Parts: sequence; C-alpha cells; structure tokens
Amino acid sequence: MSGLFGPGTWTGVAVACGTVFGCGLVAIGYGAVRRAAPEERPGVWRALVARLPADWTTRRVLIAVTSGVAAGALTSWPVAAVLTTVALLTLPGLLGPDRQAARRTERMEALALWTEMLRDTLSAAAGLEQAVLASADIAPAALEPEMRQLAATVRSGTPLPSALRALAEDVDDPLADVVVAALVMAAEQQASQLAPLLGELAESVREQVAMRQRVDAGRASVRTGVRVTVSVTLGMVVGLVVLNRPYLDPFNTLTGQAVLAVVGALFTASFTYLTVIGRIEEPVRLINAAAPHTTADAQAGGTG
Repeated sequence: MSGLFGPGTWTGVAVACGTVFGCGLVAIGYGAVRRAAPEERPGVWRALVARLPADWTTRRVLIAVTSGVAAGALTSWPVAAVLTTVALLTLPGLLGPDRQAARRTERMEALALWTEMLRDTLSAAAGLEQAVLASADIAPAALEPEMRQLAATVRSGTPLPSALRALAEDVDDPLADVVVAALVMAAEQQASQLAPLLGELAESVREQVAMRQRVDAGRASVRTGVRVTVSVTLGMVVGLVVLNRPYLDPFNTLTGQAVLAVVGALFTASFTYLTVIGRIEEPVRLINAAAPHTTADAQAGGTG
C-alpha cells in the first residue's frame, strides 16, 4: 500500500510531527478552558504546565504519545496519531467519575457537620476558643488534617482569629470562608447569638450540598450517554480497521485526512462544550489568602 506522503520514512516523520502538533493544540485548548492560576509564575513553559489538568502525569503523557505514534504508524494516517493522543489524554477525565466534585461535596458535608458540632459545643464550653478546640479534636474525616492543624496552631499560642484565617486558607473553600468570617467576628468583637448563626450557616451549606448532588446526578446521566456514544464509535472504527480495511481506503488521501480531522475536531468541540457547561462557578472568596500571614506578622510586631 502506498503511503500518504511517499516512502515509509517520510510517513513516520509526518506522524511524529503531527503527534507533537496535536499535543500542542490540546495544551492550548485546555489552557483556554481552565482558569488561570491565582499566582503568577515566571516563564511561558511553567505557566503552560501549571494550566494543564493535574491528572496529566508524565507517565500518562508518554503513554498517550507512544500510542498515538503507534496508531499513526499502523494506519499511515497522521491525523489518527493526533486523535489517538488527544483521546488518551482527555477521555479518561471526561468520561470517568468526577472525583474532584465528589471530594468537594464530601468536604462541604464535613464543613456543615463541624459547624453544627461547634454550635452544640458552644453551650457547654467556657468560650469560643474552647469550643473550637473541642470540636476540632472530633472533626469529620474529610476535614481532619485541617482541624488538627487548627488545634495545634491554637494550642501553640497563636491568637484565635489568626488561626481561623489560616484554617480558611488550608480548606480553600468559599463556604468555609463564610463560616470562618463569622467565627473571626465573634472572636474579635465578642458577638452574641453565635450559636443560632452557626446553625443557619450549617443549613445553608447543606442546601449547597443538596444542590450539587442534584447537579452531579444530572451530569452522571450525560456522562453515561457520552460513554455509550464513544464506545460505539470506537468499536465501529476498530472493527473496520481490523475486519474491513479496504472500506477505509478513501482516508489514505489528503482529502480523507482532512475529513477525518474535521470529524475529530467536532468530537473535541462537543466534549469541551460538555465540560464547560457542567462546571459550577465558585463564588468569590471572602478571606484573602495573604490575610493570615499579614495578621500574624502585625500581632508579632505589636507584641515585641
């Protein structure tokens, strides 16, 4: 069978170049979709790497690129190499379980439970600091590391407002900022009626959890439909390649490769759109990440 670009050597070179080009397009696409990192990183390469998905490990990228090169070499289609690489990098995250959303929901439930525990402990404790220490020692598992750090910080002599702001930075959640803000105000201004306020905040967090669970259920049905579509499409393509290769001869031409690229681009655009519309925009955080250090430094200077 004659290659697309002449001898087999030139076809291999074209496949390798197409794979590298496709990886660049994937990186640019994900960089445009994902949010920018909150802190600035020097260098174009570091900024690009920081914007890529966290599950794109070096091993996963190497496997995807190697599989893409193999697919291109077997089919003599440069576009097949690019599409295989893109599919192996993106489909597991798009079609698999949304572990990040599940972890966020679990932490929100733990935050609501800890807020209720803190409310109930306030009635029996001597003050807010004692209530925070008592509830931190029996905090839910999803927030156990942050609560242990909070208790250790308070016991080391750090003022409670600074320790609570550090907790907000560790949890890194807008809803946690609301709870921490109420606790900081109570610690600094001796606010009354804190227990009823904590109860209302816990109820609000639980409403947010219920809303997210409904959204996740709707997204799960969409993911199931997409899994079926992708499975049928891939099964048909593999079946044609193995059982009826002559049927795919039109793709050996330059026009056939262009058509295949358009089809792959349409699939990529549809999956990207599903990802964008399924994303829940987070509210603006109330507590600045730099607030704990600033407050602690100011108090340390005043003490000295």
